[in-house]
Amino acid sequence: MDGIPVLAFVGYSGVGKTTLLEKLVTSLKARGLRLAVVKHDGHEFAADCAFKDSWRFTQAGADVSVICSAGKMALVERGPISFARAAAAVGDVDLILAEGFKGEPLTQIGLCRPAAGKALPAPPSRYAAIVTDAPIADSQVPQFSYDDIPGLTAFLLEGRETFTRFVRQGSSEGILLPAPSPEKS
Repeated sequence: MDGIPVLAFVGYSGVGKTTLLEKLVTSLKARGLRLAVVKHDGHEFAADCAFKDSWRFTQAGADVSVICSAGKMALVERGPISFARAAAAVGDVDLILAEGFKGEPLTQIGLCRPAAGKALPAPPSRYAAIVTDAPIADSQVPQFSYDDIPGLTAFLLEGRETFTRFVRQGSSEGILLPAPSPEKS
């Protein structure tokens, strides 16, 4: 199948999305995958340090500011950025993990902490799987505990062909292909 599989991890602030993704990245890298993580931030974040050159370019009005060295690169672009636009900046990877983007048409894993009063953002049936600190009754969706990184890793590796796909179109554009429909037996 064409494109890069994409899986978004969604949940309200404080449910542990970043910590879970850190553990998953480590687990998936140990299995030889090349990964990208694209994070949605609902606030104004600072990617370039105040008063450094890239910050000064952005403050001066640059629409796009890129800083790079022999070992890494950062890009700051002004304006509303869709997931597909952000993913277009990603290089050659086997899997894109997204944090947030609950409003985008991506295959999603929902995170919740009922024990702390943090529910899922949508009904359980919306998700490919759920990560929770307390089992959700009457849900047919696979559920994992926050500590079950091996189980969640296996779920991702086995199911990645069923995830939404990102297909690059040009150097700064791309489209999302919906997750394939389950085949009828």
